[in-house]
Amino acid sequence: MNQPKTWGILGTSFISGVMAEAITADGQSQIHAIAGRRPEPRQALAEQYDIPVQYDSYEALIADEAVDIIYIALPNHLHHTYVIKAASAGKAILCEKSLAVDMAQTDAALEAVHRHQVFFAEGLMYLNHPLAARICQILQAGEIGEIRAIQGQYTAAIAQFVNPDSKGALFNLGCYPASLLQLILQQCIGEQAVTDYQISATGRKGSDGNLCESIANIRFGNGIMAQLHTAEDYGLHASLTILGTTGSLQVVTNPWLPTQVNQLRLTQYEQAETLITVDAEGDGFLYQVRAVLAALGAGEKALTRPAARPKDSRQIMQLLTDWEAAAQANPMP
Repeated sequence: MNQPKTWGILGTSFISGVMAEAITADGQSQIHAIAGRRPEPRQALAEQYDIPVQYDSYEALIADEAVDIIYIALPNHLHHTYVIKAASAGKAILCEKSLAVDMAQTDAALEAVHRHQVFFAEGLMYLNHPLAARICQILQAGEIGEIRAIQGQYTAAIAQFVNPDSKGALFNLGCYPASLLQLILQQCIGEQAVTDYQISATGRKGSDGNLCESIANIRFGNGIMAQLHTAEDYGLHASLTILGTTGSLQVVTNPWLPTQVNQLRLTQYEQAETLITVDAEGDGFLYQVRAVLAALGAGEKALTRPAARPKDSRQIMQLLTDWEAAAQANPMP
């Protein structure tokens, strides 16, 4: 009988606790070790989730032969470094979003994953939830006709918590609507649609010099228009609306933080609305843990759609970096 997979967690931020909760709730694997440079939060997480081993060195945890899966919960600008180190050690990797903060880091990380032939997934946890699959199912069935426009927005008051080197709102929050836009276009239109676009944007910089707010207008080669907006110094707000030739689809609940009960509003123009409930057994983090373990159990090196595969992570990062460049070139007065 195979032994349960073991996790090692790099970092002691809020998200480390959220993932530890999901791993514990799933109950099919164990957290063997946690690494953090500050002893107090490391000890607190170890005690709360019965983690037997603690390290003050990320490298020491990666080298621990008892760890099967490395969960990287460090600031964005450190992700690529530890993806490369974990891949070199032959570990399976779940790396928090965003994968990196530029394309050079992105390509270096994914090259290491490919060279060492290890499992890799980016932690866009909501894509593992049944809600993402249901959105794609409705669109692929043609229930709103041909897609014409997509609007996505995610704002949250997180500015006081983020590391300045993580590049601000686009890479902390904008990655959510950007990644769902990428999924919808790829699954409903085709691979070419994701890479053929023109983007214009404007942005507002915060006190750390990063973009704390930005709005992007994207025109794809097939004529689809998209508008994405994010900010890290508003209250929590999340929305997604997709307009088609015969109807529209709106996510009523938070598309980026799906839970056990989620709702979609399907409207046929000039007809009655239909409220669709998508029930689930838990949140996106729980489904992400299950997806990783299922993929490893099947000997796979990546997740399957609608979750992000390595090539999807690269496309998402390209969209984010193009968005950032356009916004930096056109700052708000």
